[in-house]
Amino acid sequence: MDSSAQDSAILNAILEAAVDAMIVSDAQGTMLRANSAAAEMFDYSAAQMAGQNVNMLMPQALAELHDSFMSHHIETGEKRIIGLGRDVEGLRQDGTIFPLHLSVGHTQVEGKRMFIAILHDLTKRKAAEDALARSQRLDAIGQMTGGIAHDFNNLLTVIVGNLELLEMRGANERQLPLIRDALSSAELGADLTSRLMVFARRSHLTPQTANLRDLCTDTLQLLKRTLGANFRIRTDFADDLNLVEVDPVQLQSALTNLALNARDAMGAGGELLVSVQNVSIDDTYMAQETDIAVGDYVRLSVSDNGAGMTLEAQRRAFEPFFTTKADSGGTGLGLAMVYGFVRQSGGHVTLYSELGLGTSFGLYFPALPQEAANGHGNSQPDTTLKMPRGNGEVVLIVEDNPKVRKLSIERIRDLGFQTLEAESGDQAYAMLKQGVKADLVFSDLVMPGVLNGYDLASKITREFPALKVLLTSGYASDVVTDAMAHGRAYHILHKPYRQSELARRLHAVLAGSTDI
Repeated sequence: MDSSAQDSAILNAILEAAVDAMIVSDAQGTMLRANSAAAEMFDYSAAQMAGQNVNMLMPQALAELHDSFMSHHIETGEKRIIGLGRDVEGLRQDGTIFPLHLSVGHTQVEGKRMFIAILHDLTKRKAAEDALARSQRLDAIGQMTGGIAHDFNNLLTVIVGNLELLEMRGANERQLPLIRDALSSAELGADLTSRLMVFARRSHLTPQTANLRDLCTDTLQLLKRTLGANFRIRTDFADDLNLVEVDPVQLQSALTNLALNARDAMGAGGELLVSVQNVSIDDTYMAQETDIAVGDYVRLSVSDNGAGMTLEAQRRAFEPFFTTKADSGGTGLGLAMVYGFVRQSGGHVTLYSELGLGTSFGLYFPALPQEAANGHGNSQPDTTLKMPRGNGEVVLIVEDNPKVRKLSIERIRDLGFQTLEAESGDQAYAMLKQGVKADLVFSDLVMPGVLNGYDLASKITREFPALKVLLTSGYASDVVTDAMAHGRAYHILHKPYRQSELARRLHAVLAGSTDI
């Protein structure tokens, strides 16, 4: 074999072995060779590409620029593309445009100028970058929303507490309706902040070992009557589903939200498909959905054949207060709650939609290992509201917000307790070290200073084991517990709370009850 034949054989082997697309063209842009990867990338055969101009692989605007760049380089030698990698767009045979990275080199063979292009499809990378940016934006909005809701909960605690004190201290018949109307409005505000907390992943969940098939079946029985006869519900439930750890109330609320959104999108009628199946997430999936860990999941899919969503609506769908139904009373909190609940449950949400074709949401919940799935279930907490009273026990109230601290003192005194107060965990700990006697410490969770509520509780447990602790916060215990290094959970009363709930929890903690 002569050297030229050997060189040709080596070139052929290199072209076909390359994973990335490679195209050889002359000075006029006529393609002389294209490897299999290039043919697959642009959806042509190699024979169809040979002899054609490279402009057929580019959108029109880029093709015009390409000709001017090549002419300029040949005339001046200035590098605008040659030797410089750059991100551009490609045009497939079916007309679809996709992102790619282009690197171009050049050489001369027998006095003729030749160009070698190496192209890499960026579709998966671009999807991953978009998914990451969307996740980071939602995380930032969630942090801001959670902080606002936390502060608003403090305000509601003061409002609800003062109204209840007025009611209990002998309001007359003209005042009582006004107080009760104000209490009802405050409770609506509390419901709003609780929904914001779901989005911010700071809600209080009560997860249980559950089969999504059973939860969905129960919910869909109710939805059939709600959606009406013009909407057909189809189900596709796998027979052997893995179990998951999920809050059943929040799961059913999420499914209801998605179903009602689908009804609105379908207009006068349509079909809703609800499917549940086991899914294994592998590395290929990770390339496109970067915000979900590799592992086994149970996927709940809710799909409709409605109007679909614009790209802008898809991009902002999970943001709180974003809605396309403002004229019909939409609040923009439904999908935000779904997103926050699934993420707080350790899962992931996907959204796929095309205008005129419909929308599909995928809710991925981590599957329980078989040994955990066969284990114990969670018992339901006792929600019976009582108003037990204290018998002069001393409660040390630790709260940095002066208004909330003042109100807490009044509320707890009205329940028959004596009170002491501290404006920080550091001050409370110093008081206890100095010999101040108390039966229970009622402390806010998030406070300035060295000791937050958990730190204070941990020190009390170690150094004053007879002293009881009840924490309170607008944040949910399951979030901040994760960041707690002490390895022990404490009783937490979530703001805003009613006087009866405060009384019950104080009584239960003092009695040493674990069922609270």
